[in-house]
Order: sequence, then C-alpha cells, then structure tokens
Amino acid sequence: MSGFVSFVSSGPGDPELLTVKAVDRIRAAEVVLFDDLSAGPILEHANPDADLIGVGKRAGRASPKQHHVSQVLVDHAKAGLRVVRLKSGDSGMFGRLEEEITALQNVGIPFEIIPGVTSASAAAATAGIPLTRRLTARRVQFITGADVTGDLPPDVNMAALADPMATTVVYMGKRTFPGLVQKLIEHGLPSSTPAMLAEAVSTPAEKVTRHTIATLAAHLESTTSTTPALIFYGPLAELEG
Repeated sequence: MSGFVSFVSSGPGDPELLTVKAVDRIRAAEVVLFDDLSAGPILEHANPDADLIGVGKRAGRASPKQHHVSQVLVDHAKAGLRVVRLKSGDSGMFGRLEEEITALQNVGIPFEIIPGVTSASAAAATAGIPLTRRLTARRVQFITGADVTGDLPPDVNMAALADPMATTVVYMGKRTFPGLVQKLIEHGLPSSTPAMLAEAVSTPAEKVTRHTIATLAAHLESTTSTTPALIFYGPLAELEG
C-alpha cells in the first residue's frame, strides 16, 4: 500500500510564520525531506522518531539532482509512509514543485499541497511596505532571476519588467541583477528607480537595504555573498518602513 505525501510550505524561515496545518503535517510525518532554508527551528516540530533527510539545492554548492530528490520521495511513499516534503517559502513559488508532483503522479501516489508565506510577502512586511499601491503600483510581479543554468532567463518579458507602475520582486537574482538592470534601462526604466535588497528574510540575520536599481547593480557587482535574498524595485521600494 502506498503512503501519502504532503508538500508543506515552511515559509521564509521564521517558525512562527508556519501555518497550523503545516505544523500538524510535520508532527505526523514519518519521513521529512527538507530544503536547506527549512532546517533549524522549523524541524523542531518533527516527531523525534521521524527520519529527517536534507535534499536542499543551493546555488554554487554541491546539491542533490532533482531526479534523485524525486526518486527518494517516491521510494519512501511507496514504502507506505507518511512523507512531508518540506519546501521553503511557498512550495508553488520557484520551488520545482511540478517535477516532484509529476514523479508521484507517474506511480499513482496521492499527495496534498499546503500553501505558505512566500518570502516576498514576509520581506515587504519587514520593510513596512505594501506590495500594491492604489495609484502608482496597481500590479505586482514575481520573477526568477536565474534559469536552470543559473543565468538570467533569455525569454523574460522586458516590457513588463520595465513597467514603472509595477512592483517587481526578483527571486534568486543577486548574481544576474546587474545584467537585468542594463536591459531595464535600455527598455526605458530610469536608473534612479528605487530598489530594495532583502537578505535572510525573517531570520535573525535579516537585513534590508535601500538603493536605486543602478546603485544596487553596482553593489552586487562588487560584493560576493551566498545569503538568500530578494530584490524589489518599483514605486514601493522607496517607501521607508
């Protein structure tokens, strides 16, 4: 008899941002496959007898291949176990959820998806800003700054990303943001457009700094850091929290 998989969204790192349902599933799990950013205090909710398996992928580090992660997930579920796949932020946001769902569907294993707080919402709350604004930011867009090769995706909609009336949040974009800024300016977005860098969101090491897109691009070109971060730019990034 096959087991059951719960894709649990752990939020951006603060264990108090877990949902009640997420905590319930973590406590009931016999196996927890967790991302790097879901480790630490969040795993304290796990049953002491549960198997905890780290399967996190981080840029620039040796990491498990996605097909291996999917196979480990399938193998434990096929053994009849209650499995939690613990994903950072919201599991549906740039987290390779689709590949793992497909692996389960291919062998008929049932699953559920438990949503969570995405890091963009947490970072905006920390900065004391909304993500929309009635007159100047009627639209918000979340994008990834890196494709499967780690480079800026070649097919991004530059007209949309250079829209001065939108709040844009770039996930996983510290390395590629300078190149993106060059394209944004070429497509008419002023170099003085406000920007915000939110690092280690909702953890003790959290840091939020204010920039323009030009000064942030220069800063990221001259520094090296492996700290997870989000980049905001647009009319809301100028607001002081």
